[in-house]
Amino acid sequence: VEGELPPGATVIICDAAGQALALGAYSPTSQIRVRIWSFDPHSDIDKAFFKSRLQVAIEARNDLMSSTNAQRLVFSEADALPGLIVDRYADVLVCQFLSAGADFHKSLIVECLQELLACNSIYERSDVSARAKEGLSESSGLLSGEQPSEIVLIRENGLSYQVNIREGHKTGFYLDQRDNRAMLAAHSEGREVLNCFSYTGGFGLAAMAGGAKRVINIDSSEQSLQMASSNAALNKIDSERFSVMAGDVFSLLREMNTAQQDFDLIVLDPPKFIDNKQQIDRGARAYKDINLQAFKLLRPGGLLFTFSCSGLMPDRLFQKIVADAALDAQCQGQIIHQLKQAGDHPVSLNFPEAAYLKGFCIRKVNTAHGY
Repeated sequence: VEGELPPGATVIICDAAGQALALGAYSPTSQIRVRIWSFDPHSDIDKAFFKSRLQVAIEARNDLMSSTNAQRLVFSEADALPGLIVDRYADVLVCQFLSAGADFHKSLIVECLQELLACNSIYERSDVSARAKEGLSESSGLLSGEQPSEIVLIRENGLSYQVNIREGHKTGFYLDQRDNRAMLAAHSEGREVLNCFSYTGGFGLAAMAGGAKRVINIDSSEQSLQMASSNAALNKIDSERFSVMAGDVFSLLREMNTAQQDFDLIVLDPPKFIDNKQQIDRGARAYKDINLQAFKLLRPGGLLFTFSCSGLMPDRLFQKIVADAALDAQCQGQIIHQLKQAGDHPVSLNFPEAAYLKGFCIRKVNTAHGY
């Protein structure tokens, strides 16, 4: 590095002979010192560059418009815009600037989004600890347009959801689980469902829409459960069949096992248990524990929808953890669907790390048939 450079400044990456290889955003604090903008060292990293990249990303999501008015429009490295997340919730865009380069060009990116999309508001939710690794402080608030309502109403696969864009998880809603909610609905007819780590009831509402007999939603957040109940009322779902329970999922699953409760379908969609490589063993134990308790609560022939959103958790290791949980629960399971993030969260071939969400739909085998 020659001279003093501000975080996010565009630099030329050269080989040992001085030949230019690429252009990237410099981050003096991060372990990832440079994030590539372009492998054409003759590119200009200007407004035209960002507008072109954004337009390609946005147009790639056009096929989702029929089933929902909420989708991820830009998914960071997968859309060749490292550190930038843009989610649409109806007429509001919510952005995260997670790298020094994305933050450096924030005003330019917002200007391009204004020109490319008809929206009332552009709101920032860069209030995440990951920014500290880039030497950035957390930031949130209005970037453009009118101040949006705290609660934005979206639709997805025939259901309506309220989204708290100012304080909700991620940018307000788990858009990455859209396809898996539809899959769950297709398997819910007549089933009694336990929805763990339910947040605002996404999987629970999908189960009810699919014909579930009843759904119990568990979460540690009273505020999230209140919104889950409100979402149920919004969709005219019978409150006697859709209930909420506040508390620690690990403890409540044990209490249900002690009380010999059982269910036809269980959803485990926990928060990220692993933030760095040092936490893999501890995270593996947590995944093992909740899956063990879920298998014990599941009726023979029942279904377990189990997920990990920890990017550092390998698919094969996650499967082994779930298999070990079934073994300890003295049952057998069959994977009938492998689950992943929705198509608006694509995985670039040269950036496999983008495939952070993995999951299985597992059928608990009836042990009376010789297993």
